[in-house]
Amino acid sequence: MFNTNVTRIKDFFIIGFPGLSLDLYKPVSALLFLLYLAIVGGNIFILVFVKCEKALHKPTYLIFCHLAFTDLAFGTVTLPKIISKYWFDDSIISFYSCFAQMYFVHSLATAHSFILMVMALDRFIAICAPLRYTTLLTNTKVSVLCGMSWLLPVLWMVGVLFNALTLPYCNSNIIIQCYCDYIAITALGCENVREVQVIAFGFAMFSLLVPLGFIVFSYFVIIVAVGRISSSEGRVRTLSTCMPQLLITFLYYMPRCFVYLANNVGFTFSVPVRIVVVMLYSLLPAAVNPMIYCFKTKDIKENLKKKLFNRKIDIRT
Repeated sequence: MFNTNVTRIKDFFIIGFPGLSLDLYKPVSALLFLLYLAIVGGNIFILVFVKCEKALHKPTYLIFCHLAFTDLAFGTVTLPKIISKYWFDDSIISFYSCFAQMYFVHSLATAHSFILMVMALDRFIAICAPLRYTTLLTNTKVSVLCGMSWLLPVLWMVGVLFNALTLPYCNSNIIIQCYCDYIAITALGCENVREVQVIAFGFAMFSLLVPLGFIVFSYFVIIVAVGRISSSEGRVRTLSTCMPQLLITFLYYMPRCFVYLANNVGFTFSVPVRIVVVMLYSLLPAAVNPMIYCFKTKDIKENLKKKLFNRKIDIRT
């Protein structure tokens, strides 16, 4: 049961970037709006381009589409409200809207993490069992794996959400963050906060470390397999097929691991710096990933060149 008789908070107040001067509100909102446009434009382009190009209807690009959709959804869930705060001075978010945003933020982040694991599996099979790749990893199997990557976080985040809702909220209603996340919300509870946060931390570590462990293991095996290739040209060509996946995985995991390690060794960030760091590692990859797909993936790059080349010929004729 929810302790609704103790809950007195009706709305939350989003702080955003603490200490930001009023003179910077418009430039910051414009910058965030441009970031949102980059996320929306880039990821919709990837989704539409892969959908329209039959040559790209392969497991690898299907996984890219799932990643692009998580990036698009995450940006849409988080950015409009903080843009509204700085553009229209709209800092208020209703109690249940804040919890809904928190639910989608963590569900999407977890889904992204599991889809990265599927992407590592794709490269693992492609390099370590190339002759069996088309039978071991079909579009249908990838769709099932990516579907599970969506379904599991959606289901267990319901439990995490209800767990947070059981807390009585009767203290401050100030969210010191640019969006509603679990720690920021539950820190405002009146009692049993530590217990609820420990449970959620366990889920967070599972969703982060299990995929990361598999990714590290798979790429370790891949490196060993590539090292056995006699031709140096073959080694470079094989590794180049992993570059987009490695870059995307690096952008997602390395900042998070750095922040967690820094906290564990006693190095703490000031609140404004921590919020900026969280925003950077949460949203910049969503804007950068489409460029990685386009410029570091051979098939997408070649299909783009064909489209642009044929268009130039049509214009000249």
